[in-house]
Amino acid sequence: MKVLITGFDPFGGESINPAWEAVKAMKDSIEGIEVIKLQIPTVFKRSAEKLFAGIDEHKPDAVICIGQAGGRFDISVERVGINMDDGRIPDNDGYQPVDTSVFEDGENAYFATLPIKGIVEEIKNVKIPASVSNTAGTYVCNHIMYSLLYYISKNKLDIKGGFIHVPYITEQVVDKKNMPYMEVSTITKALECAVAALKKYSVDIKVSGGKEF
Repeated sequence: MKVLITGFDPFGGESINPAWEAVKAMKDSIEGIEVIKLQIPTVFKRSAEKLFAGIDEHKPDAVICIGQAGGRFDISVERVGINMDDGRIPDNDGYQPVDTSVFEDGENAYFATLPIKGIVEEIKNVKIPASVSNTAGTYVCNHIMYSLLYYISKNKLDIKGGFIHVPYITEQVVDKKNMPYMEVSTITKALECAVAALKKYSVDIKVSGGKEF
């Protein structure tokens, strides 16, 4: 089994991105699963192009894209990507789409095909906070999640795919009072649990993951 893991470069004035820092520290093999790591730009269009090229080159069995969600305190396993780009700030190329479709010929939304609740349970089992999230936002994180699932669907690929948001890491919150954060080593451990869960759960588990908002 082969898994492609992506992480974004820094954006929004940050000098570091916890997504890539955690991804690049992951083991190259987890319970016999080969882990391929790919950094992608925090750019709406080019991120998807690089992801698609990575999929075509490596032909993974699963793809997990990782992104930063500053302000969240836990590992957030995303349920759905929506067909909407609405940038709160410009991307790293200076592009800021407003109310724009990710792909004109795509569905309104695509659901993750990873065992999202199984992943949450495996992460919580090692005493790391985790939950299912029902919004990946409308910035580049949602763009790449939607693009991934669109590409899998349109090309009828036998690949599981989804997205995980991670909190800020220690270095990022020195001047951010009362901001949640997590050690990068903890995030890496959580992501390794997510990869291991792909082997354990051929289908997802049925446990409550609902939220009021």
